[in-house]
Amino acid sequence: MCSEGHRKGILSAACLLLLLFFVLPVTSRAQYTKDKDKLQKTKRQLEDEIRYTTDLLDQTKKSKQTSMNKLQMLNRQIRSREALIDAINRELNNVQVEISVENLQIDRMSRQLQELKSEYAKMIYYVYHTMNGHSKLMFLFSARDFNQAYQRMRYYQQYTAYRRRQVERIESTQLTINSKRKALEDIRTQKLTLIESQEQERQKLNREKVEKDRTVKELSSKEKQLVTTLKAKQQAAQRLENEISKLIAEEIRASEDRAQRTAGKDGKPGSSAKPVVRGNTMELTPRERELSSSFASNRGRLPWPCERGFISSSFGEHKHPVLEYVKVKNNGIDIMTERGSLVKAVFSGRVSRVMSFNNLNKVVIIRHGDYLTVYSNLAEVNVRDGQEISAKQVIGRVFTNADEQKGELHFEIWRGKVIQNPEDWLAGRY
Repeated sequence: MCSEGHRKGILSAACLLLLLFFVLPVTSRAQYTKDKDKLQKTKRQLEDEIRYTTDLLDQTKKSKQTSMNKLQMLNRQIRSREALIDAINRELNNVQVEISVENLQIDRMSRQLQELKSEYAKMIYYVYHTMNGHSKLMFLFSARDFNQAYQRMRYYQQYTAYRRRQVERIESTQLTINSKRKALEDIRTQKLTLIESQEQERQKLNREKVEKDRTVKELSSKEKQLVTTLKAKQQAAQRLENEISKLIAEEIRASEDRAQRTAGKDGKPGSSAKPVVRGNTMELTPRERELSSSFASNRGRLPWPCERGFISSSFGEHKHPVLEYVKVKNNGIDIMTERGSLVKAVFSGRVSRVMSFNNLNKVVIIRHGDYLTVYSNLAEVNVRDGQEISAKQVIGRVFTNADEQKGELHFEIWRGKVIQNPEDWLAGRY
């Protein structure tokens, strides 16, 4: 049985929806439909992501070793499953509101139908007693003159036409009620399907949580190995950060040299055609400034560097999923994807550096005016230093873990010397 709060929530939603359909303008109804479509799209995308992570988990099961990758995938699977259950719950609320609205409309139209039938019955009774064939002739022939007889004939014709329209209204109302009752049954069937789907998802969620607890327990027994692996990754991340800082410093010095050479040639130190260095930052050339501005205007809309995948480790400092009292710092995001996935540039620019590191494999850094994008853990690279790159151009292929047959791309965004959260820049998946 529904709780009192749940019933009140449904009643409030029903009142709002009635207001939406019968009082508010068409634009508000269109917004409701748009929100409903958006919810359906979100549901489909969550279902697709769950299928994808399930496939990756199936590949992990072939490995005899319990890994951090498996735990990351389970965490993502659980979050996606919880979001899907929430979406189904919202859809159930919408369906319940639609059922309430349909019931109210059917009740209203049923009362109208009874009124129409009652009115028609009175008309039939009146015709039977006062306007049978004999009375009609007497009604016409008792007129004082031809004009009055004509008016009486017109009255009779109009009364007959009104009766006919009344019959048509009764039939039309009955058809509409039948149609709405069928629609109501369809909505109720949809509700039952959603309830069943929600229960299935909850059962799967419980199983995944049990599997997660078991995986955490197994990994906890490998604490020394986890600590060693984590230190190696942190050292690699620090080396990458140092290399990026050195790269920025080198480009600043290079711009100083260009500025001096340009000033020496034209004798115009303030010329806008050359970069001007101010402290530790570089004033961009018009072309670089335009590219930088274009990159910034695409905040929240940049394409993902991998065609498919999910964020297995988020930006910033957060607690280690297994090691208690240990915090992990991430200068970017890690994207879990299938083996051999292609890696693409998220925006047009110029390759600043191609490098290699232990535990990070090959790394590509692309400059976009004042911004840098960093792609690491690549198995192979298709670009070279100084090469001009277009948006979505393939720059390499992600490194594949031999044991688990899956890859994980590390991706960073910098603005000058300031690290950015890539999740703020990439387009939302749902």
